[in-house]
Amino acid sequence: MDNQPFNPLHGITLKALVTELVEFFGYPALSQQIKIKCFTEDPSINSTLKFLRKTPWAREKVEALFIKNYHKVHQVNDEKNSGQ
Repeated sequence: MDNQPFNPLHGITLKALVTELVEFFGYPALSQQIKIKCFTEDPSINSTLKFLRKTPWAREKVEALFIKNYHKVHQVNDEKNSGQ
């Protein structure tokens, strides 16, 4: 049942994924990498989640960006959280 030990998306919620990307990149940088309105027009976690849940192609792009930057995102966010 737990056959995905090397899948960085396994066990992570969409909300956690989006939150980590926003903390790492910020909305302006995200909107440069992925051209979707939820990153440019009044961006928020909730509006982004709502859009991504309804739009599979956009969700795939966001997940791919997360996977591509997985180690960098976790390293920086872990350092931020340990300093608090």
